[in-house]
Amino acid sequence: MKASVIVFPGSNCDRDVQVALKKFQIDTTMVWHQETTLPKTDLVVLPGGFSYGDYLRCGSMASKSKVMNEVIKHAEDGGYVFGICNGFQILTESGLLPGALLRNNKLKFICKNVFIKTTNNQTAFTKKISENKILSIPIAHNEGNYFASKEEIQSLKDNNQIIFQYCDEEGNISGESNPNGSFLNIAGISNQNKNVLGMMPHPERSIDQLLGGVDGQGIFQSLL
Repeated sequence: MKASVIVFPGSNCDRDVQVALKKFQIDTTMVWHQETTLPKTDLVVLPGGFSYGDYLRCGSMASKSKVMNEVIKHAEDGGYVFGICNGFQILTESGLLPGALLRNNKLKFICKNVFIKTTNNQTAFTKKISENKILSIPIAHNEGNYFASKEEIQSLKDNNQIIFQYCDEEGNISGESNPNGSFLNIAGISNQNKNVLGMMPHPERSIDQLLGGVDGQGIFQSLL
């Protein structure tokens, strides 16, 4: 399997993703955002960080980078695209995923471990994770509050596109277990074809006990 990690100015998790992919023997190439072509690849990863310093809106400037034309084409052709944190924001800004990521409801940056429930384990990103499995994975964001129109939310429900939801340790989905105010406690969604996934938590930071846990491994194992 071959993966391409897009590097934007301000990215700070691109190397973390590279380490995670290589841990699972996924051949990985780092691709600068100004490139106009992608190498032969199965998976494109848009990493976390603060592309362009989060000016204007998070991910808005990165979504206009030259390489995004190829990323969009890759997704439209059925290739896999995975956006983490700022990468999720870029996916919504580029139109590959519906909705938007707004300021956290308490208007504060959040950096901590959270629990998320695997709502859909029938995707290429989750097939090695058991149904409704509860994962402990870190978040680190200021704009993780997922918002979408009523029509978009209904479409997400109807097409089983809600992949991860914030919950408590027992798996209860509630306002108390929602760290940022996201609609329906949404932590990650896919497109209708299930080949594009965006999520706010950082699975690449949870692949080794030395990092504090291994609950992020299931996503990379599923991709393999």
